[in-house]
Amino acid sequence: MRSGGAVVDGILERHAAEIGGDMTAYRNHCHRVFNLCTAAVPSDPETIEEVAIAAAFHDLGIWTNRTFDYLQPSMALATRHIEATDRMEWAAEIREMIAQHHKISRYRGQAGALVEPFRRADWCDVSWGWVGSDPARRLRRGLLADFPDAGFHRLLLRLELDHIRRHPFNPLPVFRL
Repeated sequence: MRSGGAVVDGILERHAAEIGGDMTAYRNHCHRVFNLCTAAVPSDPETIEEVAIAAAFHDLGIWTNRTFDYLQPSMALATRHIEATDRMEWAAEIREMIAQHHKISRYRGQAGALVEPFRRADWCDVSWGWVGSDPARRLRRGLLADFPDAGFHRLLLRLELDHIRRHPFNPLPVFRL
């Protein structure tokens, strides 16, 4: 596990009560996204920590705010963490990583070099490897040995179906074109 894995785990542990029984599934998803992203970006310690923070917080609003429209709550949680750890120079890029991680098309904004690799990493994991380059798909298969699915995809399906039932006219609130 890369050094940022401890950052992911530390953040998630602080929210363990809210995540509850979904902890293993979400933790493993975060670690797969973290590893997929960091395989595609420079491996300096600051980049690794930025990706770790984004990975831990990117879907966390699902549990902390009990909503499937979780991008804003997840960004707010990340911002509070960034402020508390005196990393404000990373705030805009980490918020954009979270805001754009479900963007369907390529990210072409100005926020920074980590947004697109993070978006691709999340899509590779969420799509069971159907979306992504051959090296990313192979890496994801290898990551499943250390970070198994643990019901993560069933969890996503359950959350989405529950959201559609309650909000039929806004079925996919977190997706961006």
